[in-house]
Amino acid sequence: MSGGEPAGSQLVSVDFEIFGYVQGVCFRMYTEREGLRLGLVGWVKNTYGGTVVGQVQGPADMVEEMKVWLSKEGSPGSRITRASFKNQRSIDKLELSGFKTRF
Repeated sequence: MSGGEPAGSQLVSVDFEIFGYVQGVCFRMYTEREGLRLGLVGWVKNTYGGTVVGQVQGPADMVEEMKVWLSKEGSPGSRITRASFKNQRSIDKLELSGFKTRF
């Protein structure tokens, strides 16, 4: 880290896939809202297999908070059975802007 950045400000990127009853329950909208609330950037979309996939980027501590939300909470009507997180890596700067639902 440079310039006296506080711990937890290391930027990370992680891909996710959420399994369970996660389509038709506003999961993408709530994911977008939670990501923005935490100051993260990323994207989210439904898959043909009935899961929700996406990517989040931001400070490591906020990304960890988002991972907990994705795996345990989700949208009010969702029932999450499993959350998979892959390709977590440190990044020098954000590669995305905003938080978007992709189709």
